[in-house]
Amino acid sequence: MTNDDKVQPMSLTFLLAGGSGFIGSRLSELARSKGHSVRILTRKPKVGGQFAWDILSGAIDDRAVEGVDVVVNLAGAGIADGRWTPARKRLIAESRVRSAQVLRDAFRRLGHLPKSYLSASAIGYYGNSGERVMYEDDSPVGGGFLVDTCAAWEQAVEETGAMGIRTVVFRTGIALGASGGALPRIAGPLRFGIGGYFADGKAWYSWIHLDDLCRMYLWAAEQPLVEGVFNAVAPHPVRNLKLVKATAQAMRRPAIFVPAPAFALRLVFGEMAGTILNSNRISAEKVIRAGFHFQFPELEGAMNAIFR
Repeated sequence: MTNDDKVQPMSLTFLLAGGSGFIGSRLSELARSKGHSVRILTRKPKVGGQFAWDILSGAIDDRAVEGVDVVVNLAGAGIADGRWTPARKRLIAESRVRSAQVLRDAFRRLGHLPKSYLSASAIGYYGNSGERVMYEDDSPVGGGFLVDTCAAWEQAVEETGAMGIRTVVFRTGIALGASGGALPRIAGPLRFGIGGYFADGKAWYSWIHLDDLCRMYLWAAEQPLVEGVFNAVAPHPVRNLKLVKATAQAMRRPAIFVPAPAFALRLVFGEMAGTILNSNRISAEKVIRAGFHFQFPELEGAMNAIFR
C-alpha cells in the first residue's frame, strides 16, 4: 500500500464523462472500491447511475451534474480508431472541446460548481520530441494535428477553471492494460510468434499502467491542493522495441521481432502514423514531487502484473 492510499477521505460523488471506456471503466471500479459514488455520462444509458448526453448537440441530463463533487472528463473520439480523414480529424478535436463546453454550460445553468474538474489530455501535446526529456512547462516541438488538438483541449479546461473550479489536466501517455488501449494490438501478433515494432524501434514510448493512471485521478480528486497540468506517465519510459520485447517476455511467448518500415506505416495510416512513430520521452518528476506514488514505476513489473 502506498502513502496516497492510506488516507481514506470522505466519500465523494464522481461524474465520469467517457466513463464506459477502457480508462473510465477501471476508474469507476477503483473509485467505488474506495467508497465513492460514481455517475456515468454516456450516449446510451443502460443501467442505474448512467445518464444521457450528446456532446455534439449539447444535450445532457441535468440530474447527472446536480450535487456532484468531482467531474472527470475522459470523453473524446478515439484518436487511433480510424484513418485521419478531414471529417475524422474534426470529430476528434470537436468531441474533446465540445465535451468541456457542454459540462461548463451545465454548471452555469444549474448554478452548481463541482469541487474539482479533472481532464484527460495527451502527451501528443509535445509533438515529436525525439531524445529530449519533456516537462510540463516545455513548449511543443513542431506542430501538427495532435499538438493543435491537445492545445485546444487544454484551453477548454482553462476556461472551466476560470469559473472558480479547481482543475487538473493529465497529459496521458500509453496506458497499458489487458482490456484495451495499445497493449492488445501489440500482444496480438505475439500470440503467433511475431513481435512487430516500428521503424528502427528507437522511438521513446512514455507509458503508464492503467491502475496507476486511474489512481492518479483518484489522488487528484482527494487532494485539494493538487492543481494544474501533470504528465501522466511512469517514471521510466522505454524505447518501442523494448516495449514489444517486454510484452513477449511477460506473455512467455518466444518471438521473431520484425520492423514495420516508417514509409509503409505512413502509406497505410497517413498522417495518423505519427501516433506510433513519434518519440516522446516525458518526465514524471512533477507528479512525483506533488506526492503521487507509482505502484508500477518499471515496465517489467507493470507487464508481469498485467499478464500474470
